[in-house]
Amino acid sequence: MVNAEDRLMQWLRDAHAMEEQAATMLDALAKRIEHYPDVRAKIEEHLAVTREQSRRLQSCIATRGGDTSTIKDMAGKMTAMGQGVSGMFATDEIVKGAMSLYTFENMEIAAYRVLVAAAEHVGDTATAAVLQGILEEEIEAAETVGAMLPDITARYLTREEATGIEAKR
Repeated sequence: MVNAEDRLMQWLRDAHAMEEQAATMLDALAKRIEHYPDVRAKIEEHLAVTREQSRRLQSCIATRGGDTSTIKDMAGKMTAMGQGVSGMFATDEIVKGAMSLYTFENMEIAAYRVLVAAAEHVGDTATAAVLQGILEEEIEAAETVGAMLPDITARYLTREEATGIEAKR
């Protein structure tokens, strides 16, 4: 039987793998964006935050006496690489990439809300505080991406309608 302490550790490992997946996804997307430098800059900023979140999660796991899951981390990275490859074939890659990022950010928000509650449940206030900080960063990221969606869409459509201008990325 799994107890709350074990479940929290499992979920922390899942979150670490999720951040590793996000880093791979963000890195691939940022490298492919050519015609939207402001979008690329925002993605690169969030990539740096994501890498720091992964480090903070690893520290929480270590403090609780565990280690990260290599298998989960690799699975997350492989999934992100597959997403990156599939995005290369979309004629509207910038729009689909932004939509995927917005969706992923909201999934992370849900995960961190669960993690904060679990850490509080077991009385681990230090881990809960770290997780709350990451949650707030994810909420800010989701709001930023959500606010960019209409502009990215309009810019993409304008580029797509122009003759001889690539719009997809």
